[in-house]
Amino acid sequence: MRWKDGRRSNNIEDKRGLGSPSYASGGGGILLLLRVIPWLLRYKAGRYLLGFGVLTIIGAKFLGIDILPLLMSTPSSTNTTPKVGREFTAQEQELADFVAVVLADTEQTWQGIFQQLGKTYQEPKLVMFTGSVQSACGNALSAMGPFYCPADQKVYIDLSFYNDLKNRHNAPGDFAQAYVIAHEVGHHVQTLLGISNQVRTAQAKASMVQANALSVKQELQADCFAGLWGHAANSQRQLLDPDDIEEALIAAAAIGDDRLQQQGQGYVVPESFTHGSSAERVKWFKRGFTSGRFADCDTFASQ
Repeated sequence: MRWKDGRRSNNIEDKRGLGSPSYASGGGGILLLLRVIPWLLRYKAGRYLLGFGVLTIIGAKFLGIDILPLLMSTPSSTNTTPKVGREFTAQEQELADFVAVVLADTEQTWQGIFQQLGKTYQEPKLVMFTGSVQSACGNALSAMGPFYCPADQKVYIDLSFYNDLKNRHNAPGDFAQAYVIAHEVGHHVQTLLGISNQVRTAQAKASMVQANALSVKQELQADCFAGLWGHAANSQRQLLDPDDIEEALIAAAAIGDDRLQQQGQGYVVPESFTHGSSAERVKWFKRGFTSGRFADCDTFASQ
């Protein structure tokens, strides 16, 4: 990719090298709550307050926000000093610059597409972290891989994931790395358009197999959206080299459910897929990349 002269996004939160808040294991929050509940039950206003608290927890859970960990623990008094981020090597900083350029280019692409749809694109934030991070969707470890949190509309990524992409999944290359970011931004687009909320509502009424199928369609659409970005980056801004598209296709195939299940357990269970097979992921990325048309990414209308 010819990215080094590109604009860096201002929507980057660099938390690399910073430790996540430490929590004591004593469960102080829940102990305090248990002591207060009997007192609340004595009074009518207290019962209303308790009921409101329960509804708040349920409502937050429905939106994908888990606030129970906040009740289960209290900030540790022995580790309150913020950690200072370490200095990064030139290679690490170049990778961070690359991420900022890719995010900026997705911003340009989706601003144009949303304008065609008669809408205004709200840019997401991208958080770079090391090891673990606290998001509005809960605490996350780098082992989970990159993810998008709809509750705070942020993309989270530990850049060490790119080592796994290269060494564990045999998917090297800068465009393969860019595909990962574009896919997560695709989930942000789904949130803005109300697609994610529609999927969650349908899943709540569906069987496990049906819910998994809806998840697959949502993930494949994010792959197609990543292809739309690749189309614009190539045709409008000439950022791609001849071999770049092959890198993205290799990455999409490497993280298909069938390949990951075969590697992890030795057999494949299609009914448990949540992201789609390798062939499906490649197919939908190529569709977005080839056509460049938003309407061609309706995975929910496809069989």
